[in-house]
Amino acid sequence: MTAREQGRGQGEGRRSAALDLAAAQKALEGQPFSGLVGARITEFGDGGATLEIDVRDELLQQYGFVHGGVLAYAADNTITFAAATALGSAIITGGFSIQYLRPARGRTLRARAEVVQAGRRQAVCRCDLTMIDTDGTETVCAVAQGTAMPLNSPPNEAS
Repeated sequence: MTAREQGRGQGEGRRSAALDLAAAQKALEGQPFSGLVGARITEFGDGGATLEIDVRDELLQQYGFVHGGVLAYAADNTITFAAATALGSAIITGGFSIQYLRPARGRTLRARAEVVQAGRRQAVCRCDLTMIDTDGTETVCAVAQGTAMPLNSPPNEAS
């Protein structure tokens, strides 16, 4: 059984609304910072999510690699989107850790996250971050793990 299959079904009855790729992209577009980095959701559902960012000069650090903060943003957001497939859309990050494996060089950053386990109070997810070269070759540059949890109240209410 894959991690996606293990996470699937554990929380599907609690989803606040049916989510699909179009709804996920709309939610992403509601985040001003996501627009700043140019993020897009390319896959969403079945316990997983994929986010992509085209690399441009503004996202690089002084040595010409994608900045670690951009990688951390991608991991955080992709983990949360994957968790939304199990917990529903009204969730926030509980925490995450990231391990940088090698400098991030390439034309596109791709973050793929999947639910490892989901319960009522949180979903645990893992995420692989890869760089895609101009020839389409993918190289893993970082891995992350994190949790997301439901909001205690709707996002527009104070808690």
